This record gives sequence, C-alpha cells and structure tokens, in this order.
Amino acid sequence: MTGSPENGVVTEIACDESGSDGENLTGGNTDVFAHASVRLPQETAAEYVREIRRRIRSPAEEYKANHLLREKHRAVMESFLGPAGPLRDGNAHVHLTEKTYFVVDRVVGLLLGGAAEGLDAATLFREGPRTFGERGWRDFLTASNRLLRVRNDGAPTAPADVFFRTVDSLRDAYAATAAGVIVGRLAAARSRAESYRERLRDSPVLFPLLNPLLPAIVGTARYWTADGRRVRLVHDRQNMLTPERVAWIMDAAPLTEVELVAARCDARVQLADFLAGIARKLASDELNGRGDPALTALLRPYLGTDSVWGDAASGPRLGTVEVNSAVRRAC
Repeated sequence: MTGSPENGVVTEIACDESGSDGENLTGGNTDVFAHASVRLPQETAAEYVREIRRRIRSPAEEYKANHLLREKHRAVMESFLGPAGPLRDGNAHVHLTEKTYFVVDRVVGLLLGGAAEGLDAATLFREGPRTFGERGWRDFLTASNRLLRVRNDGAPTAPADVFFRTVDSLRDAYAATAAGVIVGRLAAARSRAESYRERLRDSPVLFPLLNPLLPAIVGTARYWTADGRRVRLVHDRQNMLTPERVAWIMDAAPLTEVELVAARCDARVQLADFLAGIARKLASDELNGRGDPALTALLRPYLGTDSVWGDAASGPRLGTVEVNSAVRRAC
C-alpha cells in the first residue's frame, strides 16, 4: 500500500534484521548488525519470493539470505540487488550498525555526554587500536561491553570495578596520546557508571543501551516518515519488541501501527530478511578488508546515511556516516 502526506493513505513497511547477538557486541558471532525495510505490495513480494525459489531450487521450507549468498547463486543475488530487481527505486532501506563502534559510542555517551561525545567516540575508536595495541583495545571493548550490559554475572560492583581498572591502566600507560586523554576522562567518570549500574539493579530497563535493534527501528521509521507520510511497520517477531517498547517506538517515530509477524508468513518480511542478511555479510566483508567491489556497489543504494559506522576505511566504500546522534539520544 502506498501513501503520501497529501492523500493520507498509510504506507506499509516490512522489516527484518540480521546479526543479532543481544547485548554481546564484542564477543558474539557477528561484527555487523543490519536492519532492512521494504516497501512493496504483498502480491509483488510473493511473486519475487516464488521467482527466487524457482531459480535456486533448494528443498528448504523457508529460504534465508544464506541461500542467495552462496557463490553458485551469485547471479540470483545480483539480480535481487540490481537495477531491475524488486527493491530499487526507493523501495528498500538498510540501517547498519558496526558493533564495536556502537559499544564505544555508547560508553562515551554514557560517561562523558556533551556536545563533543560523537567526536570523542570517533577519535577513541580510530586511535585506540593502534595506541593500546590489540590486547589493550580488546580489554577496553570487553570491559565496556560488560559495564553497559543489563545482565550482571558476579558481584554487583564487578562490571564497574573491571572497567575502571582497565581504563586506569590505559590512562597511565598512554597519557600523552589522544586516545589516552579520552580514557583518562572516562576514568574520572566513575560516579556516572555506578549510578547507571544502580539503576539497572533497582528498576526494569525499557531500552538496553547495548541492543542495536531498537535504535535501528527508530532510524528506519524516521527514514520512511521523513516526508510526513503515515507509516505502519510490519516487523518480524522479536522477543525484544515488548508492548511497552513498541508503544514508545510508535510515539518516537511516529508510526500509525506496528504489527509483529512470523517472517515465513509475510513475503515482504522475507524479502527484508534476504536484504538484511546480504547487507550484513557484504558490510562485514568490507569492514574486514575482503569486500567484493561489484557486490558492494549493488548494495550501496540501499544503505542509510544514518548508519552507525566508525571504520574510516570501509565507511566511504559503503557510503555510511559515523553516527546519527539524534537517534542515539532518542534511545
């Protein structure tokens, strides 16, 4: 269904994600999270799903992105992403999250805040690995992830204790560097970290800082409503999307409605699943220096400039920008 600010018709947008590891962003199975959204009539989407099944001929009951990602089906994937495919002409959008950058951005935002937090996060993300070395940087990311996540294994004070031991050590060893100065400021913000951990202990958390799904949905919704159109999201069912969170997303975007469905029951959501899985894999390949220029070029028109991406080498190839601070503050 199409709509515009003028005719008042509601536009239905179907969504799915790929690369979810919950709040385990530094030790999970994937380094990129992708949230894809598709605007197509149900009949049109169903016909494309049938066409993909006809060309791939797998006996699988439910097709996933990995079917298209196999080298023997590259032509099918190129057709799916290409100019003659179903999703061009503004019919699809992908919001990417580079997970390690997301962790850095969140810990800097929590402990430092202020107008310069985006610059601080970008500087720390880019300077940290070469300043602290592989082990030091990994220790910082792991400690940051543990500090921010809702779940706490061990003593109540353990996440903050580990984090501040880590940043104190890095501050002392690298005080004269740009990255060392920023971790020094983090080291001075213990009261903020302890207040955050107390809030997690004492009350339910509506929006976990480290789950990229919620800000990605908000970014997706704002993309489709930017011109004033009325939008209804049809999203793959997720445990994270409780009624309270859905209500907040509807108000923040704003949306007319959010419906949660099983992906296999809606062809539009299946196409969003294909696009999210393909985007996650191709973006991860670019991030790790093994990108395929031809496939990246086919993906690029779908990628949103509000993606949360800090890597300076792969960002220009993907066409992403570092961070959308409005979306970060909203969640």
